[in-house]
Amino acid sequence: MTEIRGGGAPGRRSAGTVTRPQEAVERALELSRTDDCVVIAEETTTANLRWAGNTLTTNGVTRSNRLTVVALRGTAGGVAAGVVSRTAVAADDVEDVVRAAEAVAEGNEPADDAAPLVTGAAPDARWDDDPAETGVGVFADVAPALGEAFAAADAAGRRLYGFANHQVTSTFLGSSAGLRLRHDQPTGLLELNAKDGRGGSAWAGVGTRDFTDVDVPGVAADLARRLEWGARRVELPAGRYETILPPSAVADLMIYLYWSAGAQDAHDGRTVFSAPGGGTRVGEKLASLPVRLSSDPAAPGLECAPFVIAHASGREQSVFDNGLALSATDWIADGTLTALTQTRRSAERTGLPLTPGIDNLIMTGPSSGGGASLDDMVARTERGLLLTCLWYIREVDPQRLLLTGLTRDGVYLVENGEVVGAVNNFRFNESPVDLLSRIGEVGATAPTLPREWSDYFTRTAMPALRVGDFHMSTVSQAT
Repeated sequence: MTEIRGGGAPGRRSAGTVTRPQEAVERALELSRTDDCVVIAEETTTANLRWAGNTLTTNGVTRSNRLTVVALRGTAGGVAAGVVSRTAVAADDVEDVVRAAEAVAEGNEPADDAAPLVTGAAPDARWDDDPAETGVGVFADVAPALGEAFAAADAAGRRLYGFANHQVTSTFLGSSAGLRLRHDQPTGLLELNAKDGRGGSAWAGVGTRDFTDVDVPGVAADLARRLEWGARRVELPAGRYETILPPSAVADLMIYLYWSAGAQDAHDGRTVFSAPGGGTRVGEKLASLPVRLSSDPAAPGLECAPFVIAHASGREQSVFDNGLALSATDWIADGTLTALTQTRRSAERTGLPLTPGIDNLIMTGPSSGGGASLDDMVARTERGLLLTCLWYIREVDPQRLLLTGLTRDGVYLVENGEVVGAVNNFRFNESPVDLLSRIGEVGATAPTLPREWSDYFTRTAMPALRVGDFHMSTVSQAT
């Protein structure tokens, strides 16, 4: 199946009358000449704040839209699909997108992932309502709190840098089979970096839906504490260390594990989740402790689309599955691999339950009391490392899911239950799957922002993890 992308830059409109997204869906379906058609229209507004050196620098609001048309043409050998996705689509452009998708479908062979279109979902009662929006008003409480943090940092000789971003996307999904579904997705984040005159740097990030739960004074105070830890510098060699991974670092590793958990690739012998001799490792014990890794569209504070939204087909998603209902799913339960991400077609091939991907990820531990705080875990450490975050994560070996990357913005030495100084950065080599088998302690689960993947995946709740023999393969000169 071929996909074509094109159109203007986000925030700019083509010449012509601007159309409401749900009207674009209806118009595209009306214009369709193929056997079936799926249309996805999205309207996005984005508000942002930026600051540097204890001063707010810029703010603004942008608007963009995207229209995706999936034209489905029946053939003697199956169903051929053509997908065209364009931004900045005005009313006069809708027919061009439809005809382009039909032309692609005409030239394509039958799709390998073909399946009947989803039916049966009740039309969304909010279908005709205007798209949801955001604006700089979402920062009404954050901006004054930042001003106070800037003043405190100035007085202490620190400098704060960072940004806050809030995006709201309204998605309208319609099909020739009768679907009329809508989802409004708010996505916010704040990243704050503190620097001192000694060359120290500390980072913290927060994911949020509306910024009402962002504690700027608390974040700034934590960064100040970390910079104080860095007053003493300790040089350590590469090696294997007991390491406490904070929730942000855990999120980055577990997201990569999740992205690599496609059932079709596992069934075909391509990944760490492939079983020797064929099939998958579903049902195999992976973790030393009874941890749970799950997704739930209705998870409080992490709510996401309750149905499949697929702009293209691949090994882990299918345009034919658009509108398929999503529900809470355990990927790992009691330390055992229980599910892999599936399309309807891959579920037929693998014989596993249908478990499509979901846009959030949650990890919890075995403690009925919720687990220890990060400070409690540090207090129980005889000697080890406390990380801040990971970055530049890349895959080395998909068969083992071996990843490499760097530590960043603070690696601290813990001795006898206290942080005694900051150490040099490292390059690490670790597999998040192998890491699961070496977990020594699971902390309390809390919402967190992944540092590396925050441009793509923000809705996570993770615990801190204590991991034995975390492999710091080389010393890094990164700061």
